[in-house]
Amino acid sequence: MKTEANYETILYQVDDPIAILTLNRPDKLNAINDLMVDELNHALDLAEADERVRVIILNGAGRAFSAGFDLTAGDESSSADVGFWRKELRRDFDIIMRFWDCPKPTIAAVHTYCLGSAMEMAVACDITIATEDCRFGAPEVKFGSGIVALILPWVIGVKAAKELLLSGDDQVSADRALSLGLINKVVAEDELMQETRQTASTIAANDQLAVQLTKQAINRSCEIMGMRQALLQGLELDVLIETTATPESNKFNEILRKDGVKAALSWRDNKINNKS
Repeated sequence: MKTEANYETILYQVDDPIAILTLNRPDKLNAINDLMVDELNHALDLAEADERVRVIILNGAGRAFSAGFDLTAGDESSSADVGFWRKELRRDFDIIMRFWDCPKPTIAAVHTYCLGSAMEMAVACDITIATEDCRFGAPEVKFGSGIVALILPWVIGVKAAKELLLSGDDQVSADRALSLGLINKVVAEDELMQETRQTASTIAANDQLAVQLTKQAINRSCEIMGMRQALLQGLELDVLIETTATPESNKFNEILRKDGVKAALSWRDNKINNKS
């Protein structure tokens, strides 16, 4: 039996025993705004409470999975307000970690672009399946921002995480992501949802309690090693990044507001190249 719920920024469908959450702002490359966070939380509440649902799939409508959190949604007047940023970033942190903490297995099906905090969300899912053309990356440092949920070192290791996060590389190929352990499988574009559904069905066919407790046991091993505490400390450093103004960040943000993302990034590149 299929059931659906109505939202503005996501699609929600249950097709026993799988719930499918689809990011649905295709005109914005599924950039995650405040409303989408609220709707994802509500949809996850439904899926977790629905006894029919054994596995949850997260995917994106349109041309891409997601370009990350919406850069146009910030409140400039609160740029130096620590309390404001702590609340905002904790909200973003919590929606990412809901996929990690979800008692039911979560699978991300990603295509074309899986960037920034959307990549963190996909990594927080238990399994990630990507199309051959998908590009990954966390370009936050290019924008003078930090990582909301610093889960990447726990998944791909410290050396690889430093390379990706310190360079701001947003052109990591699906094959490279697979070799790093960032994702589980690479498939052709027209096979993405078929392969994801098959993986979900395989998991759903197993003993439900055994699956849930096995996920819990794996997660607890990371918790025992201090993952949660490390992520929360990383979040506090992100608050510091967002609330600390420098001449460089002020100029970048001025160009960003006036001329857009491409112009601001071009200014940063030219600044570095002129120094060399």
